[in-house]
Amino acid sequence: MIVLVTLAGLTLFLSPGLRGWPLWRAMVTPLASIIGSGFLVLGPVLNDSYGRNAPFVMAGLCLAAWGFGAAVRANIASLEVGSIAPVRRVLEQLADWTLAFAYVVSVAYYLNLFGAFALGLLPVAAGPWPRIVTSGVYLLILAVGWTKGFRALERMEVFSVSLKLAIILGLLFGLVWAAVGRGTSGFVLGQGAREGWPALTLAFGLIVTVQGFETTRYLGADYPAQMRIRSMQLAQAVSTVIYMVYVVLLVLCFAPGMGQSSETAIIGMMAEIAPVLPALLVAAALAAQFSAAVADPAGAGGLVAEQSRGRLSPRGSYLALVGAGLALTWGMDVFAIIAFASRAFATYYALQALIAGYEARATPLRAGLWLCLAALAVAMAVFGSAVE
Repeated sequence: MIVLVTLAGLTLFLSPGLRGWPLWRAMVTPLASIIGSGFLVLGPVLNDSYGRNAPFVMAGLCLAAWGFGAAVRANIASLEVGSIAPVRRVLEQLADWTLAFAYVVSVAYYLNLFGAFALGLLPVAAGPWPRIVTSGVYLLILAVGWTKGFRALERMEVFSVSLKLAIILGLLFGLVWAAVGRGTSGFVLGQGAREGWPALTLAFGLIVTVQGFETTRYLGADYPAQMRIRSMQLAQAVSTVIYMVYVVLLVLCFAPGMGQSSETAIIGMMAEIAPVLPALLVAAALAAQFSAAVADPAGAGGLVAEQSRGRLSPRGSYLALVGAGLALTWGMDVFAIIAFASRAFATYYALQALIAGYEARATPLRAGLWLCLAALAVAMAVFGSAVE
């Protein structure tokens, strides 16, 4: 039944009617970015760290992401009216450079998960082998980017996104089935391993797992402002529902303390639901990391070339990205990279909130709310911690 649900979802997402709908096409990019690598890692981490309180933490992350998305949407709308003031121009440049750096870290995050999940079902899943796989994919990305082959790979993104969303439907169906079965004997809702300040700083370090909506900000060449705003709202709403259902079901089905030290813990957990799920999850993880690892280097290269006014070519940025990514791969574990990426994106969101506050300066109350949101993002950037 899980396979049938997955196939039905894949048929729906690849149907000509849905793919031809302009709003869906505009929504796919942010939705695919939000429900990406973090989806598979986040569930076990929240369950182990927060236990029965995990759904509330997930709701808090989604609420923070909605606030940051609102700042980005306000900035998209304000760009449509009037000229850009010098102060805003400086803030926009800082934000774009920050996002380019965040892309560098996020690619390391995606590809390290790629290496972990690629070997997750094999005896060589431990040791240096996942890092070796990650390094090999980095070199492939460098070769593809250097020869300007990203467009050929980007054509595969539609299928990889559809496959990932279809497998997530199958996963949620399996969890619903398991939750119903466990409900007959009673749920075990345990206490998580973290509370107080450590629990808050860990949540700060997980904001990257719900990012991705900001990609809509840079699709102006393809979609008008109102469609981008609407598609971002829908993508965030759909992803929030999916994340909340996923975390609630996971908490109902599993007691805290399972696989907390492993980024691929979800594979072992889902093996208890159905033997087909681990293979499907590996396929979903590889599809998610592949599409993200193609999109983010291209985005980073374009931002660097634009902000440097052509002095730094996309080729040079690919080389710098791969060099930095290899250093992160061999110098940090996946959870440390996740926290690092969260800090980078939180800094970007702080700048977006500052821009929104500057544009709303004629309305003190609104400007104050944007500044409070910027302060929250700064706190995430400063205090966010990694899973130990």
